[in-house]
Amino acid sequence: MTSTATTVTLGELEFDVLVAGPADGLPTVLLHGFPQTSACWDAVVPHLTAGRLRTIAPDQRGYSPGARPAGVDAYASDKLVGDVLGLLDAFDLDSAHIVGHDWGAAVAWQLAAHHSDRVRSLTAVSVPHTAAFGWALRHDEDQQERSEYIGLLRQEGKAERVLLENDGARLRAMFSDRSLDDRYVEHLSQPGALTAALNWYRAMTNAFGSLEPVRVPTTYVWSNQDSAIGRAAAERCGEFVDAPYSFVELDGVSHWVPEEAPARLADEILTRVRAV
Repeated sequence: MTSTATTVTLGELEFDVLVAGPADGLPTVLLHGFPQTSACWDAVVPHLTAGRLRTIAPDQRGYSPGARPAGVDAYASDKLVGDVLGLLDAFDLDSAHIVGHDWGAAVAWQLAAHHSDRVRSLTAVSVPHTAAFGWALRHDEDQQERSEYIGLLRQEGKAERVLLENDGARLRAMFSDRSLDDRYVEHLSQPGALTAALNWYRAMTNAFGSLEPVRVPTTYVWSNQDSAIGRAAAERCGEFVDAPYSFVELDGVSHWVPEEAPARLADEILTRVRAV
């Protein structure tokens, strides 16, 4: 089943959204990370729709050309969460199953913690509960080393120059699968796109502080070859879930789980959704 591209208007912002699956399927919102787009779910969605899920995958704030407000403050976590709430409202959904990878997972954790009534279940991929990640950033040397790149990404101007020079060589180096390069680099090479995406990092002052435990059924998927997220943060995640919880460790998969292990990830999503 192919995806249908649509536009959702939230205030002054217009979001590009891919919708797939049966109209009466279980609504499932898929939130991408950096430096991806909703295209990261392309290989996952067919498995989910075959399982009768209706998937809704937006290009999030800064990634949709019509949703690139100026200024770092426009990318604070409450704005990102508000976009998901607005998306649910636009599709007339009281609640949905939420799946997030990387930054999308960080948004999903915030959404589940503050708006549990809108979240039927949560599947977080790569990034653990942000309090667990924040703890590791403060106390775990391994995680501190893995996260050193964030300092560069927060430097306005320098990060854009470094990441886009030499045909986006630094961006391309993030991916182990060269087939992923062109579509993401091309997208972030649009005027203002990379700055907007990097503003998520520049506005993250409180994004990884103390966040209350989530109280919705949750699966956390972590890959042990993830260069960005270490074991200390991953194994601490369950301490911040006060609900049915599963920790899934993928062996030999890098940070880019949706692209590298789509069938396995879809199985975990379907297992979580069907258990609710």
